[in-house]
Amino acid sequence: MTTIGLSTTHSTTHSTTHSTKQENNVTTGATVWLTGLPSAGKTTIAYELAGLLRADGHLVEVLDGDEIREFISAGLGFSREDRHTNVQRIGFVAELLARNGVKALVPVIAPYADSRDAVRKRHEENGTAYVEVHVATPVEVCSVRDVKGLYAKQAAGELSGLTGVDDPYEEPETPDLRIESQHQTVQESAASVHALLSGKGLA
Repeated sequence: MTTIGLSTTHSTTHSTTHSTKQENNVTTGATVWLTGLPSAGKTTIAYELAGLLRADGHLVEVLDGDEIREFISAGLGFSREDRHTNVQRIGFVAELLARNGVKALVPVIAPYADSRDAVRKRHEENGTAYVEVHVATPVEVCSVRDVKGLYAKQAAGELSGLTGVDDPYEEPETPDLRIESQHQTVQESAASVHALLSGKGLA
């Protein structure tokens, strides 16, 4: 009898622990697309937000634009058509992740409104949550930050087709959130996105 009692206690404890782990693992997926100019702060905010969400128990993936270019969109250039194709590929992967319970954070420029609209439509058709955040840092600030040296190369004539300088960037007219990162810290920016998600029942 004692052995059975011990076994039952162990089973109950294991079941309770397993249940707790399930409750702590939030499975509501969503795509958070952070659009904005080069060096606007999109990726930095995305990684800060990822930390907040993971601390809450969410499954999170950051779809870094440079990594996508290397592994999924290798061979694509920077023509309007190729940029559109790149964004659609990223949108497909993001929606797939989000549909399966992952918070997909996408810090990718996506300069054209029709490309972004197509991604949103894909999410809507699949009933998948989609949030658009415009990191609206002015080009003057971005060019000073110049994280990857792109603005300096453009100014020196070593690079053309830089979004927001000599290639178009169509600002979102009605984003779910607009962030002016030059007026707040990365932590504050990430917190504002987290608050938006919480208000939508996604965080």
